[in-house]
Amino acid sequence: MAVLGNTSVGPKIKEMWEQEKEHRAKFEELIQKYRVRPTVLLPLWNIAGFALGAGTALLGEKGAMACTVAVESVIVDHYNDQLRKLIESSNTDQELLEAIKKFRDDEQEHHDTGIKYGAMEAPFYEMLTGVIKFGCKTAIEISKVV
Repeated sequence: MAVLGNTSVGPKIKEMWEQEKEHRAKFEELIQKYRVRPTVLLPLWNIAGFALGAGTALLGEKGAMACTVAVESVIVDHYNDQLRKLIESSNTDQELLEAIKKFRDDEQEHHDTGIKYGAMEAPFYEMLTGVIKFGCKTAIEISKVV
């Protein structure tokens, strides 16, 4: 939004951002409900996420969408892993299961939106998305322990 908010993709980026804020609010609620300790690295991930989004937006709309595609593909996989574990569990809370399913579907929609808005035409698409995916996967793995 900071870089592309006033462009032709600005409204779509704002729509996706609003959904992300809903996801965060729900997860904050669930963290309290289930008394789960969030990662202590969350402030760092917030800064990194802003820098990544703004940095790729400086490459233009297609660069920002390439970032979206990369991040969302990792997040969809992460949610699917979580869903498999929850389904295997005998005492899964339906609210948690439904929230993760909805968020996974929203993230898949964001991924597909990125493709629709030209992500694959971004400069150095394969390299850019590969680096971003690696960073996201690494952040998830680190967050599981820290």
